[in-house]
Amino acid sequence: MSTPEPQDGGILGIHHVTAIAADPRTNVGFYTDVVGQRMVKKTVNFDDPGSYHLYYGDELGRPGSIMTFFAWPGAPRGERGLGQVTVTAYAVPAGSLGFWEERLGAAARGRSLRFGDEVLTVSDPDGLELELVEVDDAGARPWWPGGPVAAEHAVRNFAGVTLTVRDLEPTARLLDDMGLRRAGEAGSRVRFVAGAGADAAGVDVVEHPTGARGRQAAGIVHHVAWRVSDDAAQLAWRERLLERGLAVTEVRDRRYFRSIYFREPGGVLFEIATDPPGFTRDETPEALGTSLKLPPWLEKERARIEGALPPLDLPSSPDPTCGRTVRS
Repeated sequence: MSTPEPQDGGILGIHHVTAIAADPRTNVGFYTDVVGQRMVKKTVNFDDPGSYHLYYGDELGRPGSIMTFFAWPGAPRGERGLGQVTVTAYAVPAGSLGFWEERLGAAARGRSLRFGDEVLTVSDPDGLELELVEVDDAGARPWWPGGPVAAEHAVRNFAGVTLTVRDLEPTARLLDDMGLRRAGEAGSRVRFVAGAGADAAGVDVVEHPTGARGRQAAGIVHHVAWRVSDDAAQLAWRERLLERGLAVTEVRDRRYFRSIYFREPGGVLFEIATDPPGFTRDETPEALGTSLKLPPWLEKERARIEGALPPLDLPSSPDPTCGRTVRS
């Protein structure tokens, strides 16, 4: 299939990553108080409105910075494996990993060097594997100025994701077709790049022929979403993917963006999401994430939905050594 350039409706980078958490309060505490992202939207899973869908990001929740969670209280731990996004990486300013090792304590699991970048591996409270990657231009990227981490160390947008598959080439061919650029190879790992400039994100594909398939539950990424500029670009991608023989959903209204979903050949769930309309469509920039927002079609059920959800207050002060939250 022909691949458009970003300015002509191509893939602009990563839009968001969605994972699963077992306890929403612990999740909020870790990602706002410790990681230092802003909660930009507190809503529900539109396909399962009895559970929270929590969104974190930079000051405005710009595409490329958005980490989201389906919160399923009491969910067991999942298992990372084939057919999953197995690592999600954030960009941090050069020279900041020492700060993060001290801040994260036992959640920091050691440094490595990959494709010339300094990388710190981190586990969140559910065991979700994260990486903090020192990026030279990270200091110029948007962040959350009202958060608990100073600018010289603060998390920015995504540095990338890692996909783990049994057979690399079918996944690699699809990424080629989607316009991602091959940028390096190290053993069983091939790096692609999605987007350009400050929006660029690495997409590592790791081949593991003898691995076991992952099991989806707490601490596991549900899907990765790719950015496109608007509805027309999304519909064009849907047609291209259908022509390629992939099973693609209809367009789904996620209120803050519109989405289509499909599985790539290795089994990873992909989404293509529009940049607009964004998170300020129903809250002012100052008020983002401060109240439970429901789409119009669920408003009539607000009382029932709110009654079924566990109480969730924004945290007020961090315990940076372990990710637990102290509330006033």
